[in-house]
This record gives sequence, C-alpha cells and structure tokens, in this order.
Amino acid sequence: MTARALAPVRAAGLAIGMGMGGFVDGIVFHQILQLHNMLSARVPNDVLVGAKVNMVWDGVFHAGVWLLTAFGIALLWRACRRPDALLSTRLLVGALLAGWGVFNLVEGVVDHLLLQIHHVVEVLGLSIWDYVFLAWGAAMLLGGIVLMRGAHDAA
Repeated sequence: MTARALAPVRAAGLAIGMGMGGFVDGIVFHQILQLHNMLSARVPNDVLVGAKVNMVWDGVFHAGVWLLTAFGIALLWRACRRPDALLSTRLLVGALLAGWGVFNLVEGVVDHLLLQIHHVVEVLGLSIWDYVFLAWGAAMLLGGIVLMRGAHDAA
C-alpha cells in the first residue's frame, strides 16, 4: 500500500480529531466544569463584562473548531470517493486520536504555557494540570501514530 493511498483518510482524521478535541475542551472544561475560559487568565470572569468577553472568545474558539471539523468531514467525503484511498477503521481512528493529541499539545503549549491566556484549572494558575493536559495529548498522539502504522502494516 502506498503512502498516497493512506494520505486522504489520514488527513481527514487528523482534521476531524483536532476539531473534536477542541469541542471536548470547550464543552467540558469551559462550559460544563467551568474550569477556565478562553481568556480567563487575562480577563477574569468575576464581573459581568469579563464573563461576556470570555463568552465571545469561547464562541470564536468554538466557531474555529467547528470549521476545522467541517473541513475534516469534507476531506473524509473526498477520500471515500477515491478508488485508491485506504478506507481503514484503524487508520481513521488512529488519525482521529493523533489529531486530538495534536490539538492538546498545540493548545497546551501556546495558550497555557507561552501566552498564558488560560490554564486547565484557572484558580490554580499554571499547575500540574497544565502538564497533565500536555501528557495526555502526547499519549493520544503516540497512540494514534501506533494505530496508523498498524493500519499501514495491515494493508
């Protein structure tokens, strides 16, 4: 099996995985658990104006991950129409997992460590939870790579 046959599903899975990772982050951490918001280290939520500013930026974040997910779905649709594409569940699941891992690593390094616009548990500031988030992202990325390699070997 050539790399050309793997690329369409892998690209689609990576994009969908990054988008879905963003949705899980936004829905679970921002909305359900309310541990942080997009700008909560810079704009506290303790007054109405701060809460509204964070709500707008959380919305911008969700719009971005929605577009990324929609792009991934379009890529997957195109991949399914290609006769040479490897339509493998293992490949797709591996790419989804790797994409979610990439999301966690990029978001964790950029937003938590470099820009410090928010942290996993905002009231703690930079804490062990930010590093657990990064470790979880690395584990998902590595697990996804292992699955994708297994799909390549199986093909």
